[in-house]
Amino acid sequence: DVAELHCHGGPAVLSSALRTCLQKGARDAEAGEFSQRAFLNGKIDLVQAEAIADLIAAGSQAAARSASRSLSGEFSRRVNRILDALTKLRVFVEAAIDFPEEEIDFIAESDIGERIAELTVELAELLASARRGRRLRDGLKIVLAGAPNAGKSSLLNQLAESDSAIVTEIPGTTRDVLREHIDIDGMPLHIVDTAGLRETEDAVEREGVRRAEAEILSADRILLVTDASAGDRNESDEAICAAHAERLGTDTPIVIIRNKIDALGESPRICDSDTPRVESRISLSARTGAGVDLLRRHLLESAGLGEGTDSDFIARERHIVALEETLMHVEASQAALSEMRAPELVAEDLRYAQEALGRITGRVSSDDLLGEIFSSFCIGK
Repeated sequence: DVAELHCHGGPAVLSSALRTCLQKGARDAEAGEFSQRAFLNGKIDLVQAEAIADLIAAGSQAAARSASRSLSGEFSRRVNRILDALTKLRVFVEAAIDFPEEEIDFIAESDIGERIAELTVELAELLASARRGRRLRDGLKIVLAGAPNAGKSSLLNQLAESDSAIVTEIPGTTRDVLREHIDIDGMPLHIVDTAGLRETEDAVEREGVRRAEAEILSADRILLVTDASAGDRNESDEAICAAHAERLGTDTPIVIIRNKIDALGESPRICDSDTPRVESRISLSARTGAGVDLLRRHLLESAGLGEGTDSDFIARERHIVALEETLMHVEASQAALSEMRAPELVAEDLRYAQEALGRITGRVSSDDLLGEIFSSFCIGK
């Protein structure tokens, strides 16, 4: 039972009323208790419960709109639609295995292969939407890297629209990690400025380079800043990356930033790259701000959030992991069907997929499958 009291007066009156209620046997509501009760009573699922917290913590209008869509059940409906399809597939395959006297040929008498293929497409689309939703919730970590005096700190100041970093003509001015949190059309970005990458005998600068390397390893995107005025115009993207290859890791996407084009009289532009890991090459001037809008737009598009678009819903890392696991098992069931024609393996992979997907909304129960089997087939009357 719940009681709600409205009291007049200041903190002293409120404190006295609350103390009296507690003395009479009431207790304070625990953190998140009402959302937890709503979940336990079947009013909302886990995704909607998480969306309440995400809506409260939303740092932008876009994040708030996406969290609101999750709270209204948009994400849950898409998950449950796929979950229902998985259940129906398992019903058919399990029935073929457990009731062979009914002569159900799960390969010859069904379009199970096509249905698994359709599920694979739906899951891939849902996973892509969830990744956009996670980026909208958590933001992208963007690390500015490159040689000393390439203009990383100036670019940080342009993106943050403030003088956050000290800028001088002296190479190696930045020796520690500088962080700025900004918002581009509703998408949060965590910008990290790092020390220039070079070999040095200076102990303080060497520690700065070590910290820069650590930040690079945890980045979602690396902005590799170069000094265009130093004559990199004809260098290939691969050659530019090779100069810092050991420090750039192996997987994180790279955007090459040709800075200081104002010294060459060049116009800002963005070019595609023929190097697999490099997304693009952007020519700009961090000193004048020319071309910085190209960079902002590219960061939005690379996150799957182009101009004027929101994510379908908000999502968390656990949702991504569950969807990736589900997709992996559905693809494995397709392989078991086409390569081995083994109903037992198909059924097992579909079971794993169903369990992984059910973890998203909290809807995991073997009883669901049994109910579907005996309500859908005239077996064991």
